[in-house]
Amino acid sequence: MSTKTIKIFSFLSILFVYGCTSQRPPNIVFVLVDDLGWNDLGCYGSTFYETPNLDKMASQGMMFTDAYAASPVCSPTRASIMTGKYPSRLNITDWIPGQNPKNTKLIGPQDLDELPLEELTIAERLKENGYKTFFAGKWHLGDDGFFPEDQGFELNKGGHHKGSPPGGYYSPYKNPKLEDGPEGEYLPDRLTEESIQFMKENKENPFLLYLSYYTVHTPIQASKRHLDKFKKKAIELLDEQAPIMIDEHEGSTVSEQYNPSYASMVYAMDENVGRLLDQIEKQGLSDNTIVIFTSDNGGLSTLGKNRKAPTSVKPLRAGKGWCYEGGIRVPLIVKAPERMEITGASNFPVISNDFYPTIMEMAGIAKLPGQELDGQSIVPLLSGEEKIEREAIFWHYPHYHGSMWTPGAAIRMGDWKLIEFYHHGKTELYNLKDDLGESNDISGKYPDKVKELKSRLKQMQIETKSKFPIPNPDFIEEGVSKL
Repeated sequence: MSTKTIKIFSFLSILFVYGCTSQRPPNIVFVLVDDLGWNDLGCYGSTFYETPNLDKMASQGMMFTDAYAASPVCSPTRASIMTGKYPSRLNITDWIPGQNPKNTKLIGPQDLDELPLEELTIAERLKENGYKTFFAGKWHLGDDGFFPEDQGFELNKGGHHKGSPPGGYYSPYKNPKLEDGPEGEYLPDRLTEESIQFMKENKENPFLLYLSYYTVHTPIQASKRHLDKFKKKAIELLDEQAPIMIDEHEGSTVSEQYNPSYASMVYAMDENVGRLLDQIEKQGLSDNTIVIFTSDNGGLSTLGKNRKAPTSVKPLRAGKGWCYEGGIRVPLIVKAPERMEITGASNFPVISNDFYPTIMEMAGIAKLPGQELDGQSIVPLLSGEEKIEREAIFWHYPHYHGSMWTPGAAIRMGDWKLIEFYHHGKTELYNLKDDLGESNDISGKYPDKVKELKSRLKQMQIETKSKFPIPNPDFIEEGVSKL
């Protein structure tokens, strides 16, 4: 029997034991960072930002090179993680409440401003099976009556309807779900401390600890204790003219990582993840805790022509808000219990709605009869398999966004990726294996492949009841009079 086969057998055997005996199931620690770009971590290639704790975690776990958010913006991805469904199936396809501009060529479809209570969330499912459930940080999936405590979380520290910290990153926070700390307390520190306290108080029970940092969403407010470090580094490494801006349709993309304040926020986030990982070990939980780390969409690197975004995700194209790789490809690191010895890297495409079935399998919880899930468990990938049985993944973003994205959709099948731009009435095709930066549109060269991917995309949109934008009868094109 090969080493790989033994590894897979061992991992699946442990999961089988969880599901079939009274042995305690594994703790789940899920860390979600807001707007963290694919290469904002050292282990993903950043040379300006520093993330020693996450780099170490990647070396001890499995790092996914082709992981994707379910949407290029936050709320849809967060809903997808909670339910295991594509955003379009949930009818949450824009950040809540969305931009909804008026003088545009198309009118985006009306979507929901909250995650419906009838959806069975990951927290509710785990709670039903004996887990203690805790949420800290950004929620952004509804207002009163739709908060984390209404969706299966027993404790909620800081989760409310706002998408960015209302008082900024320093206390007083002006957050109705989080008491102010001492003046000057830094929000990521506080959310981590609340998470550690929950862990200490519940270490005798299986638990779900869902830590959803507001970092690194705007406003970009430096971690004061680390800012000087990155100011000095910027002087040493960067040209005085940095960053160079690159045109992207009607917007501009930042070409390199340059912002000391943003770098200090990434470093403070990493520092706090390190604190959390240290506590897992100190509390004697390392051998029975699964840690998942990821982001809700790509980094904020593309904005209007006169605006400079805070980070760069080069070599990927564009950033948050776009269905190019920069807006949807994200870091993903999974650290399994130590006895499972899961390390390495996977380049198989995975997506946010895979977390739900993955965690359920890890916890030994069976899918309910008739339960509708779009995601697939990635346990086989964690077990050493090279792929899971899936033909394609897709993104449906039929709205306008402040990054200058216009309504459209995309699909990835193998190395092929197709993007439809409804506003511009055009389709682009790329081969990601040969062209990760999506710089060479080859739709004219491969018309049969375009036809194949468009057909599969349409099928997936129909299956998930996707809604589409419609022509705006009141649209007046600039420089054209309406008669």
